[in-house]
Amino acid sequence: MLVASDYPFLDVFWTMIIFFLWVIWIWFLIAILSDVFRRHDTSGFSKAMWVFFIIFLPFLGAFTYLIVNGSGMAERNVKDTQVAQQRMDDYVRTTAGTGPAAEIERAKQLLDSGAINADEYAGLKAKALAGGTA
Repeated sequence: MLVASDYPFLDVFWTMIIFFLWVIWIWFLIAILSDVFRRHDTSGFSKAMWVFFIIFLPFLGAFTYLIVNGSGMAERNVKDTQVAQQRMDDYVRTTAGTGPAAEIERAKQLLDSGAINADEYAGLKAKALAGGTA
């Protein structure tokens, strides 16, 4: 039977520390390997060599990769984030301009330019407010 005194607090503490360091190490390797595979400026042979180096000499391989490509990792992450943000902004711009307010605004511009009369404007406005089914 296991008694609490058989596993003292400091042993529990050190076990937790080791577990969290292990999780951080795995996360660290995943970040490095994902950067290796996302790179477009290296050949397949170079990627294979980095993976081989990181798997068979993990500490040396990981730290060497950071020394050699650390600033490049940050630049690629910033660029990927900016591209994702730009895509999101473009998506929001294209979907936000298709609501009833945008349709009424376009109809008002047509009315102001003289392309339609007041009755046609009222019909377009009613149609936009009804959800496009009128």
